[in-house]
Amino acid sequence: MKKTVLFALAILMVSLLAVGSVSAQDLAGKKIAFGYQDLETEFWVAGHKAIIESLTEAGIEVLEYNANEDANKQLEQVRDAIAAGVDGVLIIPQDGDSAVTIAKECNKAGVPIAIFNRPPSSEDANNLVIVADNKAIAEETVDYMVSEAQKKFEATGNKLTPLIIVGDLGDPNAVYRKEGFYAAVEKAPELFNPVIEVDSKWDADVTLTNLTAAVQANPEVDFLFTSSDFLFPVIQAVLEPLGKWQKVGHEDHVIMGGLDGDKSAGILIDEGWIDGTGVQDLYYEADTILAALLDAILAGETEPNEWLADPGFALTQGNLAERHDDMWGNK
Repeated sequence: MKKTVLFALAILMVSLLAVGSVSAQDLAGKKIAFGYQDLETEFWVAGHKAIIESLTEAGIEVLEYNANEDANKQLEQVRDAIAAGVDGVLIIPQDGDSAVTIAKECNKAGVPIAIFNRPPSSEDANNLVIVADNKAIAEETVDYMVSEAQKKFEATGNKLTPLIIVGDLGDPNAVYRKEGFYAAVEKAPELFNPVIEVDSKWDADVTLTNLTAAVQANPEVDFLFTSSDFLFPVIQAVLEPLGKWQKVGHEDHVIMGGLDGDKSAGILIDEGWIDGTGVQDLYYEADTILAALLDAILAGETEPNEWLADPGFALTQGNLAERHDDMWGNK
């Protein structure tokens, strides 16, 4: 990943040098603030590592800020970074609303800002944004799960009981993943009983409590989608004692899928425990947002404004042989 991003930065420098707008030293010595809400999941850890290493090896000074899931603290950290004279800001915001507030702060100060993977809730501020098409990725993943549900329904004649673990709905990613789930299951209403929703707040302990209660009240659950792969260990902890943590093909297997594409999900798919997961292309996202931010800084743009999309894909038992190594968690 690091080499990929450094190559992207090198291409950017060559293109700018070609038109005579910068010298070879213009990138070195630049100062960028990188703020993030926390590093709870493998996705955020991998993204953090790639971004920090790529920027520092390109000679860019990085001011790093961990807000520990406090939106107000993150806003103050960005203000501190602006006061320290950074050339640009890259953030993973706590939620969509705080992203807008922070972007407005950067606009006011004339500092370009880029937002990684968690989009603003509105377009009221000018910012660079890279985000996966969470609705489409979730829908593609659950479409595959529905195709497996169809086979089970035809074999048993019994409707399946679906459950979705919902993310923090203050995060637009969670909203779109939920919408993608419903878009898929609603294509085949004849296969399913009413959907059970479990609130996670993107927190493992909250998920454990809520999922345990939901499965105890609905032991027939046999179709489960988690809005983030990092919750699969919690799901296993709940299902295994009930004899419901079984591999694909077992009569008690719960059809399961998630979204992110982390290493843990990759292992679970390889070993046959889960049916698939939606993959955000972390490497593409990091490459793209870093190149866009540095391009803006070197061009003197103080309020670049562009939304960049990561189409992503679903890795499933059906396409595992062809697409296994395309998932960032499997690299």
